[in-house]
Amino acid sequence: MQTPSQMRSVTPGGPEGGLVAILGLVLAALLLLAQALFVVPAGEVAVVTTLGKVSGAPRQPGLNVKIPLVQQVWPFSIRTQVRPENFATLTKDLQVIEATATIKYALRADQAGRAYSTIASSDRDVYPRIIQPSLLKALKSVFSQYELVTIASEWNDISTLVAETVADELDQFDYVKVLGLDLTGLEIAEEYRAAIEQKQIAEQQLLRAQTEVKIAEQEALRYDTLNKGLNERVLYKLFLDKWDGMTQVVPGLPGTNGAMPSVIVGSKK
Repeated sequence: MQTPSQMRSVTPGGPEGGLVAILGLVLAALLLLAQALFVVPAGEVAVVTTLGKVSGAPRQPGLNVKIPLVQQVWPFSIRTQVRPENFATLTKDLQVIEATATIKYALRADQAGRAYSTIASSDRDVYPRIIQPSLLKALKSVFSQYELVTIASEWNDISTLVAETVADELDQFDYVKVLGLDLTGLEIAEEYRAAIEQKQIAEQQLLRAQTEVKIAEQEALRYDTLNKGLNERVLYKLFLDKWDGMTQVVPGLPGTNGAMPSVIVGSKK
């Protein structure tokens, strides 16, 4: 059993108590510093809120500082995102089509704070709350203007129109920029495929017939022009150009007094 003289006690005012207090302060300072510093990865920005309110511009990639316990950090990706959207919509003639719209977009870095304040409380809310509604609205708006056969035959042109419509729709809010949109996997009812193929064949036949008519018209015009230019003098010149020098002719230049058309009377032996 230890005697009181052998037991050591730490008094608050002693040197040991001061050391403990210093270590406590250092530890608290380190904890506060860890809470104050944060790193924003490349390809992201961070929205900082002070007591729930957006504070300042979005923080850029790298080491950043915030007020511990008062400020919070909300990361948002500004990388290019690629999202496929399977959709079904009605055409002008009330036929159902199904396809996939793959949109490429990126959140505007300087708009992350505004997006957080108004519509997207986190990064995962950007697509369902900003992109998807505008995309589906544009798809419905464009496809409702065309009949099914037109959509099938002019798919590429309509895809371009959809991309432009989506970009215009999203530009109204200016949260994101659209980098591209691809439409693939068009699916239509089987009974309409034959009708579409027949329409395409008929259009090709009509185009071929129109081409043949144009060729015939040009040929007729050429012969008409040639016939109008073939007077006696031209024929006489053509004859002389082809004359072999052996055939006996009665020369006579058309258009001169007493002249008569060239007549072949025989050939030299």
